[in-house]
Amino acid sequence: MDSAEGHFKKVLHNEANENASDNDSECSDNEKIAFIPTKEHKESDSDEEDETSDKAEAAVMQMLKEEEDREKEAEDPDYGNAYSVSTTEEVIQQASQTEGKDFKVFQHERESQSPEIRKPPEFLKKLRLHIWASLSRAQYVSLLKDFVESEFFVIDGDSLLLMFLDVETQYLNFFYQIECFLQDFTEKGAKYVIVFFKDAEQMYLPCPHFLFLRTALIEHLRHNTGTTVHTEFSHCLSSKWEIFLKNSYPYFIIISDIGLTSLQTDYLSILIAHSLSKKINVVLASGQEYDILRVYGYHVQSVYKHRLFFQKYEGDLRNACENLVKYKEPFMCLYEHLKLSLKRIQKEVCQTIRLLKQLWPEGSDIRRVVCVLACAVGLKIYSNTLENANTSVGAKTKRSARGRSKPLSPEEAADLCRMQCLTVAFLLHMPLSQRAQIRIMKSCWTKQVLPLIKMQQLCMHFALTQLSDTSDWKLDLTYLPDLNDDSLLINLAHYYEVEYIKDYEAEIPNIGLIPVKSGLVEDYAGDVLKDLPVLESNDPAVTSLIKYKEFDELCHWHSGRPLTEEYERIRCNADAKSKDPEERRQIQKLQTFRHFYGSTLEDSASKLIVHQEDVSRNTNAAVKKTQKKHKSKAERIAEENSRRLKAKEEKKEQEQWKALCVPTQKEIKANLTVGIDRLEKFLKTLKSKSVKFTVEMTGLSACLEAWKEHCREQGNKSKDLSKAVQVMRRIHILLEKYQDLLEKPHLQKLTRYLRLLGFENLACSLSGQTEESNDQSISNYTVEVGPARFQLQYMDYYLLREERNDPDPRVQHFIPDTWQRELLDAVDNNESAVIVAPTSSGKTYASYYCMEKVLKMSNDGVVVYVAPTKALVNQVVGTIYSRFTKKLPDGLVVCGVFTRDYRNDVMNSQILVTVPQCLEILMLSPRCQEWTKRIQYVIFDEVHCLGGEIGAEVWEHLLVTIRCPFLALSATVSNPEHLTEWLQSVKRYWQRAENRIERSSRNSGNNFTGKCKVKSKVQEQKKSYRVRLVLYEERYNDLEKYVCSLKDGDFIIEHCHPCAALTVNHIENYGIPSDLSLSPRESIQLYDTMVKVWQKWQRAQELDPEEFVSFKNKVVIKKADVRKYEQELKKELSRWIVLGQTQKVNELLEHLKPKPVDCSEQEKWKHFASFVDKLHEMDKLPAIFFIFNVNSVECAAKNVFFNLLKKQKSERDPNTERQKERLRDELRKVKKMLRKFNPQDTKKLSSSKMEDMVCLLTTKQQLEKRLKRLTAIPSVCTYADSKAVDEDTLWKIFHRLRFERRGYLQQMMALRGIGYHHGSMSAKARQVVEMLFRLGYIKVVTATSTLALGINMPCKSVVFAEDSVFLDALNYRQMSGRAGRRGQDMIGNVFFYDIPLPKVERLMKSNVPQLKGQFPLTVSLILRLMLLVAKADDKADARAKALSVLKHSLMSFRKERYAEILKIYFMFSLQFLIKEGYLDQEGNPMGFAGLVTHLYYYEPSNFVLVSFLVKGLFHKLCQPIKGSTVFSEDVLEKLVLILANLFGRKYLPACSMKYKRTFCQSKVFLEDLPQDFADAVNEYNTKVEENFAHFLLTTAKLADIEQEYRLPLSKTDFTSKNWHGSELASYLMDNTKSISAISPFACLSGVVDNDLFHGEIINKAVLRSLGINVTNCPLLYLTKYDNQGRRRPLNAYALDFYKHGSLIALTTDNWLNEGDAYDALKDFSLLIKSIGYDQLVLFNIQYSSSLKQLKMKQCFFFFLNQNITE
Repeated sequence: MDSAEGHFKKVLHNEANENASDNDSECSDNEKIAFIPTKEHKESDSDEEDETSDKAEAAVMQMLKEEEDREKEAEDPDYGNAYSVSTTEEVIQQASQTEGKDFKVFQHERESQSPEIRKPPEFLKKLRLHIWASLSRAQYVSLLKDFVESEFFVIDGDSLLLMFLDVETQYLNFFYQIECFLQDFTEKGAKYVIVFFKDAEQMYLPCPHFLFLRTALIEHLRHNTGTTVHTEFSHCLSSKWEIFLKNSYPYFIIISDIGLTSLQTDYLSILIAHSLSKKINVVLASGQEYDILRVYGYHVQSVYKHRLFFQKYEGDLRNACENLVKYKEPFMCLYEHLKLSLKRIQKEVCQTIRLLKQLWPEGSDIRRVVCVLACAVGLKIYSNTLENANTSVGAKTKRSARGRSKPLSPEEAADLCRMQCLTVAFLLHMPLSQRAQIRIMKSCWTKQVLPLIKMQQLCMHFALTQLSDTSDWKLDLTYLPDLNDDSLLINLAHYYEVEYIKDYEAEIPNIGLIPVKSGLVEDYAGDVLKDLPVLESNDPAVTSLIKYKEFDELCHWHSGRPLTEEYERIRCNADAKSKDPEERRQIQKLQTFRHFYGSTLEDSASKLIVHQEDVSRNTNAAVKKTQKKHKSKAERIAEENSRRLKAKEEKKEQEQWKALCVPTQKEIKANLTVGIDRLEKFLKTLKSKSVKFTVEMTGLSACLEAWKEHCREQGNKSKDLSKAVQVMRRIHILLEKYQDLLEKPHLQKLTRYLRLLGFENLACSLSGQTEESNDQSISNYTVEVGPARFQLQYMDYYLLREERNDPDPRVQHFIPDTWQRELLDAVDNNESAVIVAPTSSGKTYASYYCMEKVLKMSNDGVVVYVAPTKALVNQVVGTIYSRFTKKLPDGLVVCGVFTRDYRNDVMNSQILVTVPQCLEILMLSPRCQEWTKRIQYVIFDEVHCLGGEIGAEVWEHLLVTIRCPFLALSATVSNPEHLTEWLQSVKRYWQRAENRIERSSRNSGNNFTGKCKVKSKVQEQKKSYRVRLVLYEERYNDLEKYVCSLKDGDFIIEHCHPCAALTVNHIENYGIPSDLSLSPRESIQLYDTMVKVWQKWQRAQELDPEEFVSFKNKVVIKKADVRKYEQELKKELSRWIVLGQTQKVNELLEHLKPKPVDCSEQEKWKHFASFVDKLHEMDKLPAIFFIFNVNSVECAAKNVFFNLLKKQKSERDPNTERQKERLRDELRKVKKMLRKFNPQDTKKLSSSKMEDMVCLLTTKQQLEKRLKRLTAIPSVCTYADSKAVDEDTLWKIFHRLRFERRGYLQQMMALRGIGYHHGSMSAKARQVVEMLFRLGYIKVVTATSTLALGINMPCKSVVFAEDSVFLDALNYRQMSGRAGRRGQDMIGNVFFYDIPLPKVERLMKSNVPQLKGQFPLTVSLILRLMLLVAKADDKADARAKALSVLKHSLMSFRKERYAEILKIYFMFSLQFLIKEGYLDQEGNPMGFAGLVTHLYYYEPSNFVLVSFLVKGLFHKLCQPIKGSTVFSEDVLEKLVLILANLFGRKYLPACSMKYKRTFCQSKVFLEDLPQDFADAVNEYNTKVEENFAHFLLTTAKLADIEQEYRLPLSKTDFTSKNWHGSELASYLMDNTKSISAISPFACLSGVVDNDLFHGEIINKAVLRSLGINVTNCPLLYLTKYDNQGRRRPLNAYALDFYKHGSLIALTTDNWLNEGDAYDALKDFSLLIKSIGYDQLVLFNIQYSSSLKQLKMKQCFFFFLNQNITE
């Protein structure tokens, strides 16, 4: 990796020395937050309940005491004490060491001796350590989240420059690399601006070449691209920059952590510290990687400690920044004795520009102008300097001759300038295609020439600066990126030299593809293959192919048992005969729990499914058509009986109401809220519509009386309109739901009530009369608000929705909406559907309707439910157990489960619930074809996971391989039309494919007719290939948002109007987001603010609520009417901008904005429990508090728990403790006495002893009751609702926690209504929290995003309590969707607890990301497809599936270029697999194909593992201790090291190795592989690079050549124009130079085809239009380097955990948070199991007779059995 290590170090100030003498520091303190983790306590197993209770309470009190003791500790962000660092570099150098003695730039002499320049202040050391500690914890994430469609980020211009600075990179290639980088962002939808700080310019003075590049880059980006470039900010601490950050609030800033000099590095550190202190995240410029769809980088989250550091050291930071950027007039020194002022150069440039402007017209090419200016000014100044130099003879002259380079003579300097002018002439006329062929010169300028060239570069810099400030001379700036070509200049300099230039020798073997004879390959990539060269059969590349035995999978890879259909059906929970008693008992327990768990999800009892074998939808329809018109006698009797039953029920309900009527009326009058709640609960129990009507009328009268009473009490004071709201609400319900029962007296009554409220116009509208009432007595009861405004502003969420009244026979418990009926119709018609509807809207009902249909149709049909997470899988299984019961034959069950670490009843269930990766295994398995044909429906829940970063391609594979209909459900898809069109195209493909398969089957004599009865049953149903799109945007509950902040210990909770998130720019560019909905109250608020801001607004009257066309004289305003009003207001807001009223819009939006107050992280968490109390007081519980750090989730819950404990302790009577202690002592004595009596020998006891025992038992019961009363938790000290769950159910749930690590603590917290939920918890612990929360017992849950994806845990409020990079628009919508329980809450509440306001605004206005697809192919997947096609029984079906995966990528849908890229990649993968011996030339799998496909998830490590096995490296390593079968610790440690290097690859930022640090327990940085393994990896990489290079060379002819000669961002064209060649040019050419696959821009830097054999250069050099990225090449880098050539270390978390077994150590030492550490270790443990199973399969098939391989197998199994992952 010489090139990687060296390319930046050549221009970089050598910071490596800084680390040479670092002292090992002591272990750092753990980073603290305001609440302290407490010790774990386990419940003891004592038989005595009192002892358990005593110990448990003592444990909790001890925890409370510890928490109180530690609460006083303050957070100290100063890392100076934590890390002991010394640096050998004590001087901030002013000149780069790379520049040499003949050219130097100095600051003014009087400043050069300043002590702060000689020695860096102590503060800079603190700053470096602070930045290092922050950057080391950076998370490697996808940078382009949802915000990219509407927001922007900032790129620091100097950091951008530093990313691509390289002394070997030619000028134009440098611009090409930068444009590629920026274009990658642009193509992916990113919006960004680039900022160059003025004061940073002087840091480049010692390096004129880079200074000139910087200036040219600024001007090029500004004039030739659409990129916004800011240069108006002086430095990063300037007030203008801070205002810019405050107003624009970028999502993050890309900054380099290392500069050219230590001075620049410190400056960048200040920029990082400042950005983080302003709540702006930072992304490191180094370590970024990209693929076709995403950009990844190291992201540093801004947290409070960054703000605290800045506050603490703000003065030091400003002083340091001032010293770093302080302008000191520089001067230049040539040849050590020729001194020259830079001001003089500037002056000369200015004068020359004025002269040149008079000679040359406008529109002159910038290349000519800059060249002439540089040469003219340079020559003039150089000549004058030589003339004025001291030429005295003597000692000085002799010393000059010995120690200095001799300056160029004026004539030589003039010759150099002539050659430079000739170079520019070539640039003006010579096409890039010719320049790319120029000879590669290894020569460089002599020391005599370099100073003059550097002076000219300074002249160029000043020339560009002056020209940019000149407005009256317009030049052609198109070719700013091509001002110079050093390679061409050197070639010209050699023109008159005698030196022989050796031609470039290319040693590249024959280019072409190994021929593949496969129908699949021809069908898919035949159109590409015909244009590509193919190797002859006698070519060495073909004849040297590895020949392995053909692969055939005989054993099941999970267990090694034979693969047979019988085996697949054996694992059956229903077949009790095949189970031993213990296993049967476990199964029964599991099923019992699932029923119970499901009961918390569903109210209804299980539905019995009866198999209707001969009844189908079509026959049902036929029966309906042929029904008799006249009913039979039996039918008439049945109807009569039904009528009588209804009459009886109605009479019973009337009697019930008669008894409750008077008490309810009294209660309503006494307490309106309580009375109405009671009335509505009673209404829910009624079935008779007439009785409901009577109750509603009585309720209306009672509400009116309560309102009149309130008005009389208030007199002239302001009235509580909530009481009038209840009157109007009852009127709405009566008019809307009971219109058919309303008679004239009822209508007259309603009219009178409306007049009483002051709504005369509504009364007239209802009665049909036009005259107004003159009754003056009603004026005392009017609400004094217009009827439309009253309904919108005060009734708000009580407004009714458009609902259907006609029941649907398919739905029993509710009346479905129109869109829900459309879903049911789709299922009835066997159609597919994409359903996009808000959370809790009822979209999943269709899923269970679909399951019920399949269960009824037959015993063989299968429904597959695909859920993204195991938690959601468990939830769906519970719901299925709760809903469905069906009697099935032995060997079949209703529900099966298949996840990565748990599988049961996979092949013998009618409903399989699984995760995508596991279903993909079944769909692509040749052994499961018959099972897949039984699938009748697949349900994809949370289908927006198609857009995820990990595993998204698997969703694609499933959607394109299933042949049956499907339902795809999601709440968050922004382009559902595009998704539906794609899926429809897939279904059309399957329609054609199945017709073709059917014709082929008929023609071949019906080969498959006798295969399976299942297939015929599935075929009976009418097939449909239609894909419906069902959209429903209306939430059942509106969401209201609140911004919460802390000021002086009190909470400020402000309503956040959705429109406050908007800006004028956002509305102009993107419009108002479609899902930015307003509640009725918020619509009125917007209108009022619009009127206030623009008093002369012309449409104010028209849009007044009382005059609006949809509201005028309307008694019942519905939500649909309000939506029309809302849309009209939004259109008007956009119209204001069109009319030029941007100032008014800005003022309007500013009026709506909340004004939160910033608070410290410590204060925020310290008062978190008080905030929960505040929500409790506001009746906003139950609530879910989303926090993204696992530690914080637990600590926040404990914080709330401790707060309640302290409250109870403070309110408790001091005597209570003594009483409790006394009662416990007495109870202990009584129990001790009772132990003397043997309960089994009571018959032998005397009567007196029996009496004593009875007396003792009675005493025991009394003492226990008294103790229970004393230990009961006071209601004010708990959030739990004891009425929600009975005691038996509660302890039944708690029983599941008995063996959990923190089970007792969770139980104690749950008893106070508190729980926490995250992915690192066990499934049992999570389920306890879920059940108790759903049942309404727990009211406060802190959680990570584990509750975002589909988990059924609705609540009243959602609180975002922590900012995170993972809190994006998608997660925000998923999480906030939990708020508002349908049927319980009229509105949902979303609280932002100390989240930065700009982030809140971004979340509210950002669109949900569009589903664009993923790169769908990997080498392993292609091998799996080839294996499926080769080994399947039904070849036609397998081939159709494989082609569907290959042809129907969402990424390539309607994008021909991407489709071609995938074909190219497919061809490379085939060539790789053939050359490596996984496929033969017919496409049949060979050798280790099975092992590789079973580890497909770990590419490329799966291929490397095979290379280790082939070389026998594990056998050499795994030698047991002599005389035993036990392996030494060293052997096991090496095994973990090897596996960690292969499968546990987590890269840390390069800067994490900057300082030495002694870690507490971990090594942190993973050691290199043992040498023999490393050699094997290098050998593997060499072969892969060679294959990939051949592939690139072969496919180069598919490139778009026109595109290759244009810069990607500016589109500047460098194709040939009127070039006719020249003799001189022909001499400069090297016709043997091979550059067929190299970008012509990269060729200018000397890159040739042979360089493609080094993977690290591919992305920079390969033809861009091919769209090929090195990330698609299965290389396993032993060492990875960032842009600056620094090594990125691997995190040693797996090896460290093997050694110390501490999860806490991984969070403190290894810079992982607990959740990530847990997930990584779990994934690693599953990998080890997979490897163990694969070894068994491998040896049974391939090497069963080889002792050598068997030893290796034993070693793996021994290793597998070690408890390293427990």
